[in-house]
Amino acid sequence: MIKINNTSQDPYFNMALDEYATKNFLKGTVFYFYQNKPTVVIGRHQNAFEEVNLDFVRERGIEVVRRISGGGAVYHDLGNLNFTFIADAGSYTSFDFVKFTRPVIKALAKIGIKAEHTGRNDITIAGKKFSGNAQYRYKNRVMHHGTILFAVNIEDMVQALNVDPDKIVSKGVKSVRSRVTNISEHLTSPLSLEEFKEILTATILEEEDFNQEYALTEEDLRAINELRDKKFKTWEWIYGTSPHFNVQKKMRFDWGSLDIRLDVEKGIIKGCKIYGDFFAARDIEELERLLTGTRYEEEDIKAKLEAVKVADYLPAATAEDILKVLF
Repeated sequence: MIKINNTSQDPYFNMALDEYATKNFLKGTVFYFYQNKPTVVIGRHQNAFEEVNLDFVRERGIEVVRRISGGGAVYHDLGNLNFTFIADAGSYTSFDFVKFTRPVIKALAKIGIKAEHTGRNDITIAGKKFSGNAQYRYKNRVMHHGTILFAVNIEDMVQALNVDPDKIVSKGVKSVRSRVTNISEHLTSPLSLEEFKEILTATILEEEDFNQEYALTEEDLRAINELRDKKFKTWEWIYGTSPHFNVQKKMRFDWGSLDIRLDVEKGIIKGCKIYGDFFAARDIEELERLLTGTRYEEEDIKAKLEAVKVADYLPAATAEDILKVLF
C-alpha cells in the first residue's frame, strides 16, 4: 500500500489529484487524506444549478467543484476529513462500498462509537449520516472517496445544499439537519480531528501491507495543477456539464408579472420565452433572442441586459428586475 502525502486545502487541486492518481498509479492500493476549505462538491452527473444554493455560496465565498465520481452533492469545510482509496477493481461490475468504509467503522469502534454502513453508500451513527461515499472506475481500477463529518458547520452545510425533498421524505425525517451528525457529537472524551486521522491511518494500515509514503514530485504537481486549471476550475466543467434542464421563474412587480422560461443545455441558454401580463413597448421576442446563447450565469445575463435598454421592451422594468426573477 502506498500513502500519498497531500496537505492541499484547494478543492480544485484535490479533485484533480483524484483523477490524476487514478489514471497514473496503476498498481497496488493507494490511499490519502485531504481537507477542503468551505466547498460544495457535486457529483459527476448532477445539475449544479439545482443542487447548490448559489446565492448563499457566493455570499459566503464557498467554492463549487464537480468531481469525477457519481452520487450526490456534499459540503466540505475544515471540520471534514476526506479519504481516497485507489485499488484494483477485479472482475466485479457492481460497486463495493463496504470494503472501503470498513476501516472507518473499525476506527470509530476503537474510540467507543458504534457506526454502520447503511443504504447504498452511507455510514451512520445512531441512524444519522456522517459519511457519504462515491466511486469512479477507470480501466481495471476503482477510485473510492468518502467524506467524514467530524466537526463540520452543519448550519452552513444545510444552507449551501439544495437537497431534493424526495430524499428527505424517503428517509422519514423532516429536515437535513435531523438526518446528519458530526463524530464530535458522540465523543465521550476530547479528541481532535488530527488525532482521529492518526487512528484511522493506523486502522487502514492494519488491513494491508504498508510499502511506502509517497511525496508528489514536481512532475506530479505540474500535471495535477494543469488538470486543476484546465478542467476542474473551469465554468465549463462545473456548470457546463450540467444535464439539459428547463428553468421556469415567476415574479410579480407593481408594473405586472414576469414568467421567464429557459431551456438550458450544457449551461447555455438554448431557448428563452418571456410571458406575463405586462405591456411591451417593443417585440419581446427581441429580448428572448438576446438571451439565447448566453451562459446561464448571473454576470453573463446581466452584461447582455445592460447592453440594451430593458425599458424599451418593458417600460417600467429594469435589468435588475429580470435578474431578480432568474436568480
